[in-house]
Amino acid sequence: MNMLFKNIALASTLTLAASYAFAEAETYNIDNKHSFANWSVRHVVSKTSGTFSDVTGKIVIDRSNLANSSVDAKINVLSVNSSLAKRDEHIKKAEYLDAEKFGEMSFVSKKIEAKSATEGVMTGVLTMHGVAKEMTFPFKVLGFGADAWGGYRSGFEAHTSLKASDFGFGWGTKSNASVGDDIEITLLIEGIKAK
Repeated sequence: MNMLFKNIALASTLTLAASYAFAEAETYNIDNKHSFANWSVRHVVSKTSGTFSDVTGKIVIDRSNLANSSVDAKINVLSVNSSLAKRDEHIKKAEYLDAEKFGEMSFVSKKIEAKSATEGVMTGVLTMHGVAKEMTFPFKVLGFGADAWGGYRSGFEAHTSLKASDFGFGWGTKSNASVGDDIEITLLIEGIKAK
């Protein structure tokens, strides 16, 4: 009888632990109205900056252990905005982003290394212009909180850089190119907790 009670107690404890562990993972849908993939690139002797304003996807985060988190995100290339419509149309052409043929970028995380409760390093695969490459970059958890519309939100920030030529873009490798090959990226991501 004692063994039976012990087994029941053990099963209850394991079930409770499993439920608690499952509850730790929270899913947030990326809010494309408040999320941005900002970029800057050399132009002649200065820099030009802009954003991709249509970022979508899903973030699964374990606040107690960031290493158990994951990201699956997409960027609509046609949402590029450099604050000049004529330039944006030029950027979308085959000479640059070739947005008609490659209308979407994607990033899927493979591993997250937690540095603290709010900072970590993420490794994943970025697919752009038909080329998939592994990238590693640091990120920060900016916070969590209720919004004014009955929802619950999360905020994240990340910084990285890449070479356009690594993804098959040749504009920055030409002699006397007016646009650089090195692109600096800042990701500002806001998520809405899935119900």
